Amino acid sequence: MEKSSMAAIVHYALAPGAVELREVARPAELADDEVLLATRAVGVCGSEIHQYHNTQSWPVRVPVILGHEFCGVVARVGGAVRGFRAGERVTSETAARICGACFYCRTGDYNLCPERLGFGYGLDGGMAEFVRVPARCLHHLPDAVSFEMAALAEPACVAYNATCVKTHLRPGDSVLILGPGPIGLLSLALARLAGAGWRGVVGLKQDEKRLAIAKTLGADATIIADDQDPRAAVRSVGDGLGVDVVIDATGSSQSLRLALAAVRPNGQITKVGWGPQPLDFSLDPLVQKAARLQGSFSHNYPIWEKVIALMASGRLDPTPLVGRVEPLANWRICFEEMASGKIVKGVLQP
Repeated sequence: MEKSSMAAIVHYALAPGAVELREVARPAELADDEVLLATRAVGVCGSEIHQYHNTQSWPVRVPVILGHEFCGVVARVGGAVRGFRAGERVTSETAARICGACFYCRTGDYNLCPERLGFGYGLDGGMAEFVRVPARCLHHLPDAVSFEMAALAEPACVAYNATCVKTHLRPGDSVLILGPGPIGLLSLALARLAGAGWRGVVGLKQDEKRLAIAKTLGADATIIADDQDPRAAVRSVGDGLGVDVVIDATGSSQSLRLALAAVRPNGQITKVGWGPQPLDFSLDPLVQKAARLQGSFSHNYPIWEKVIALMASGRLDPTPLVGRVEPLANWRICFEEMASGKIVKGVLQP
């Protein structure tokens, strides 16, 4: 007889520290287009750290089960589901709810749907033994892609969109990445795959371990901004007029000032990191340099298929970012070690 309850990490109130392991009702009913997924691995995202500390800059519907970077095994399918069967290994996108009718949904950019709600803040996510998922969100996992690797597919897709879709990156272009978190490091790996020339990564003193990983992923220079002016490093590249591309993967709005100083005339800044703080400086350098400022958010179906194929081929391996793998009950240590910079990425196994 199936259990009627399950363990889950629940964000239960809009207050600091209002996250805990709870026994909750297991999803019982499935809509015709839904799949019940038995979760095997779920990555911890910086957004969950923000929700844990109540510092998020997006609306959260509490109580909600956290987790949007998850994969697992199909346990049961709805009556109208085609292409997925019980027992298959899959990973899931994050757009838990979309309208399906707006311009963006109809043209494949459903990540920009005005009614989009994501797992882990808008609907219950994957930090649980089971999660209910629309079948349109799912992708089959090749045998070569482990669950641990698949738990990092979502941030890899975020980085792919920023680096290889929204950014006009050509072989030989110099690239400066601000922020050696998961998105920054995966953007570095993808910039290398895309043929970038000089590759630099900027972090803080607390990011020394992350910057060490950046070197293994192909960084030509790692810069600790507390000790060295990153602009000096940029002036040593090529003709000294700046880098072709800056990818801002920090959680601070102030980093845009550095991006504006580092980008060369006619260059591009792609901002993928969230920063709720207001700007207090002039954007005139953007005009003076005729530079392009581009935002990047989330991902869509073709990006997922490309990232999974890159993982299966061995060309993209995100597992060096994983510093700790723990059962669901040990969620707090993953959250705390990510927040302190001790590890880049934690993975939970429900």
